[in-house]
This record gives sequence, C-alpha cells and structure tokens, in this order.
Amino acid sequence: MKLDVNALRYLSKDDFRVLTAVEMGMRNHEIVPSELIDRIAGLKHGGTYKVLRNLLKNKLVHHEATKYDGFRLTYLGYDFLAIKTLVNRGVFASVGRQIGVGKESDIFEVATEDGTVLAMKLHRLGRTSFRAVKSKRDYLAHRRSFNWLYLSRLAALKEFAFMKALGEHGFPVPTAVDCNRHCVIMSLVQGYPLVQVKELQNPDDVFDTILGLVVRLAEHGLIHCDFNEFNIMIGDDEKVTMIDFPQMVSVSHRNAQMFFDRDIECIYKFFKKRFHLSSEKCKEQDGSEINDDENGRPSFLSVQKSDGSLDKELAASGFTRKEQVEMDKYIHENAEEESSDDDDSTSEQDSEDGDEATVKINSLKIADQDSAGAPDHILRGRDSNEPETSEENETSTGLSGENKLANTSSSSNGATMEPPESGGNADNDDDSSEDPDGEDDDSFAKQLNKHRKRAIAAAHGRRRPLSSRNTLKDKGKGTMNSKIQRQACKW
Repeated sequence: MKLDVNALRYLSKDDFRVLTAVEMGMRNHEIVPSELIDRIAGLKHGGTYKVLRNLLKNKLVHHEATKYDGFRLTYLGYDFLAIKTLVNRGVFASVGRQIGVGKESDIFEVATEDGTVLAMKLHRLGRTSFRAVKSKRDYLAHRRSFNWLYLSRLAALKEFAFMKALGEHGFPVPTAVDCNRHCVIMSLVQGYPLVQVKELQNPDDVFDTILGLVVRLAEHGLIHCDFNEFNIMIGDDEKVTMIDFPQMVSVSHRNAQMFFDRDIECIYKFFKKRFHLSSEKCKEQDGSEINDDENGRPSFLSVQKSDGSLDKELAASGFTRKEQVEMDKYIHENAEEESSDDDDSTSEQDSEDGDEATVKINSLKIADQDSAGAPDHILRGRDSNEPETSEENETSTGLSGENKLANTSSSSNGATMEPPESGGNADNDDDSSEDPDGEDDDSFAKQLNKHRKRAIAAAHGRRRPLSSRNTLKDKGKGTMNSKIQRQACKW
C-alpha cells in the first residue's frame, strides 16, 4: 500500500481518537463493532459515525457488515498512528520518498527539524509476497489466532532490540533511534546493497569481513538467518554494514547449524558468481583468521561462544528465559552434586571404619555369650584374670532363653557353684575337661544362639511364640481338626 501522508495534515484530534479506539478494539475483535468504537472513543458531542465515514474515505479503516456492522484498521491507518506518535515525540518532522521495498517492509526517508535525514522502516507482514509467517517466524509462539498488524508490531520490536544491542557491542549496523508500533527509526546508511554493486576494489577484503561478521555473530550467540547480498550494504569506501534483523535466532536453536551453513553458502555463491573469487583463494584467506573445517569454510562446531551472549539478553528464538533458568538450575545442581560426592566419599570412609568397629564389638559380644554357656570351672579360670561381665550381656540373651536353658546348663556342665580349694586343681580340671567337654560346649552355644534369636524375633513381633499358635486349638474354636476332635470325643 502506498504511503500518502498528505491526508495526515488534514486529520483532526477526533479522527485520531476514533482510530485509536479501533486499534484498542482490535485487541480482542477481528472486526470491531461500531457501538464498541463509539463507547471507546467517547466523543463529547457524538459524531463517531461521521468520523468513521471520513476515515473510510481516506482508506484508513475497512468496513465489513457480513455478520455485524464493524470496522478494522488498515496498514495505512496503522502507519498514520505510528507517524503521529513519533512526530509528537519530536523524532522527525517530515516524511520523504520511498528508498526501499522488501517482502515484509517498506523503507522511507524522514527528516528531523534540523535537517538530519533518517530511515523509517514500516513492517508489513501479511502481504502477498510474505504470508508464511507461522512456518518461517516464531512471532506467534503458543498463540493460534493472530493479526497481521500485531505480528508487524512484534517484528519491529525484535528488530529494534537486536539493532540496539548489536550497535552497543560494536557491530556495523545502523544506529537505532526509536520505535513505535510497527515503525522503526534508524540512521540512514550511506551506501548501496551488495546486490547492486558490480565491481569492488578489494573483493578479498570484503569477503573476509563479511565471513568474519557471521562468525562473530555466532560467538555472541546469534545467527542472522538471512545473511545474503540483499541485506549487506557497501559504502563508497567499501565499508560493510548489515541490516534486517527480526529473523535472528540463537545458536541454541535446533536448526542453528543449518542456518549458519546457509548464510555461509550464500556468501560463497555470490562472491564466486559476481566477483569470480576462486574457492582455493577463499581457503587460503579464511584459514588465516577463522577456524575452518576440512572444506576451508567456517564451521559452526568450531565457533566458541563468548560469556556475554546476546541471545540470553534478548531472549532470541531458540533460547527462552525458561531455558536460561533451567540451565542455571542445572549448573547449580551439578555444583551441589560435586560437593556432595566429596562429602559422601569421606562419609563412606567413616562408615567403613565404623563398620569395622561394630564388627569387633559384635565379636566381643558373641564371645561373652559363648562364655555364658561354658562350664563353671572354665569361667572361674577366666574370671581370675578378667573383670565381671556387664548386665547388658546378660539381658541380651533374653529372659525366655535363660529360663529354658537353666536345667540344660546344669546338666551338661555337671559342676557345682562351690569354689575350688586351690588354683592348681582348677588348671588340672581345665586340662582334663578340654577333650570330652568341647563338643558339649559347641552344642550348648548353638542352642543358646537359637533360643536367643527366637526371643528377639518374638520381641520384634516378626514371629509368634509357639504357645500363641495353639491358643485357638486349645480353646476349641480354631481349625476343622479341632471340630473333628470334639465330635470324636462325643462319640
């Protein structure tokens, strides 16, 4: 659509108020009803319908009455709103000729009050030459429905943000001045598109500079995705300036390597076709400054990403803030795991030492328990050199085990509690009783351990005592066998 700003000087405040009301209504309406426009505009003396007829005459709005009577903004009306806002800010004062046109934007000259010439880029997504926005851009994100005006506004905001960040990091880009709606104001580049240049004094230097820009962008975490002869400006002094940034993606994008290789391939093809630059010469020049692969071309895998990544700051496509939070969380967890691994290694060593100590203590306990089942005359010999055992070892065997084994210990030992008359006799008894009583001591220790295990299991509830199993049978209310026994008794 041709931008004719002559009608802009004849529009009144009420006209812009109604245009703004239509824009606000299009946030949740494809076609804004006339009644809603009237309520949003809120003109004092009415006249909204008269203003709408005037705007329709200048093609600033479009009227539809298929389902209901309503209006929607056109690109010309959206242009007028953006230009009016920027003029009120004092960014520029006049609009000049059109200096460029693309598949998704138009470029115009504008001038400030002091005569400085700037460039005004108006994004126009949805025209016939570029309608596959959903498959080629990620402006929609999770949205299903969309509006071309809103998508153009998102593209302008992205381009302004990328241009400003790249300019701050020293890249050869136009200076970003201001942005409003789908309009971006930038400095005017004094040069020509590379596609219009027929000859270069130093094509090799320009070739190296352009490839260096692609690699440098990748080092900062960005890929241009449309780096070709149409988006490269060459000045009279062969200074390179790159333009057109809304489609830039992050190096973390799933197709980042394909986009990087495509940009490199476009540069190689153009210079080989236009300036007859041989591939061997390209290899020699590229190998001196850029990390290349086997074919002599810059490799995406060899690019080292710097710390100050612009894709994180600008939330470029393929690298969202959510992924940044997850990455920081992952790095934090890895640091914690490394510290915990060191702690675990030290704790394992401590636990091994503790296990060895517990094994020694358990062996001492077993030895004490075995000594409880030894003959009395052997215990007397031991007690002469060792202190008395503690009460804990006596209680560990369990009350039930002591009661059941009282008779067996007295019968197997065959010894009384009376002290011997002399130590020599006790030693003789020990020597004489080693062979016949060795087997009795082993059997007694096994029985003692068996009863001790039963007592511990009964205390923990893992195994019921034998007496509790037959309680129901004794009462005669248990199994079928008890019923048969009662019937047999009656018979």
